[in-house]
Amino acid sequence: MCLSSARQLTVQMMQNPQILAALQERLDGLNGSPSGYMESLPKVVKRRVNALKNLQVKCAHIEAKFYEEVHELERKYAALYQPLFDKRSDIVKAAYEPTDEECEWKADEEEELTDEMKEKAKLEEEKKDEEKEDPKGIPEFWLTVFKNVDLLSDMLQEHDEPILKHLQDIKVKFSDPGQPMSFTLEFHFEPNDFFTNTVLTKTYKMRSEPDENDPFSFDGPEIMCCTGCTIDWTKGKNVTLKTIKKKQKHKGRGTVRTVTKTVPNDSFFNFFTPPEGKDDWDEDSEAVLAADFEIGHFIRERIVPRAVLYFTGEAIEDDDDDYDEEGEEADDEVKHLWPQ
Repeated sequence: MCLSSARQLTVQMMQNPQILAALQERLDGLNGSPSGYMESLPKVVKRRVNALKNLQVKCAHIEAKFYEEVHELERKYAALYQPLFDKRSDIVKAAYEPTDEECEWKADEEEELTDEMKEKAKLEEEKKDEEKEDPKGIPEFWLTVFKNVDLLSDMLQEHDEPILKHLQDIKVKFSDPGQPMSFTLEFHFEPNDFFTNTVLTKTYKMRSEPDENDPFSFDGPEIMCCTGCTIDWTKGKNVTLKTIKKKQKHKGRGTVRTVTKTVPNDSFFNFFTPPEGKDDWDEDSEAVLAADFEIGHFIRERIVPRAVLYFTGEAIEDDDDDYDEEGEEADDEVKHLWPQ
């Protein structure tokens, strides 16, 4: 399966949770079944196997602590990355103009150019710049990132694009020390005509501890719930809703009237209204949450740290390089795209 196909499948899961449920059922069937050998063992051997299982439970608890420390390490390094990400944001939104030294970059194709050719190319570039208006910052930076990544572009609708042109930054915030494991995606917008929010948030809460009733099922942090935010839409600008007109015929008189109804509409901004209330979730809600977490994890792990490379398309090429000619997925890519 190619990378774009894998991402398309994730989006389809968001739209049709039955797909994920069917896939999970198929995977469950691949786990195999006991050979019956355990039942044939003498009691004294079964007793020793029980000792091994007790050791395995202790391993699960150590593994849980490992993931908690990984989360702490992520928090530590997030603080080191943030000044660089803040400067990136300032350049994108024209709050800071980088120096000539900061802008100097030797592209691969320039390596074999002569000094004369470089000077000619520089003059042509300067002439082009004089002929057109100087834009501020890097226009449509994040919208371009979204459109370049299949997993995100498949969520976008045409009516979302004018809004995402106002997106200035995406930040990742980890839970404070001593607090339950979680991370929050912050989408920062400049003032716009669509909503009054300056920041839209999505928080993913996780748990890293084995279930007392089923400790062997532990396979890393488990997402417990995710919480979006209320978008304060300007009147008539809510792209997550649409108005439709339906004709109704009166049973007795036979007269026809037109009724206007407001119904949900496909939009990227539905991302901020995930299913809530885990106690009454059905299988479809569980499947939507799993696909939703996949997207949130991808934004946190890949998009935010490497945004400029997705803007230029270089990160997309790197992703494609992780697949061999038969289209088999590299193990490390699977770990990134499909969190355990």
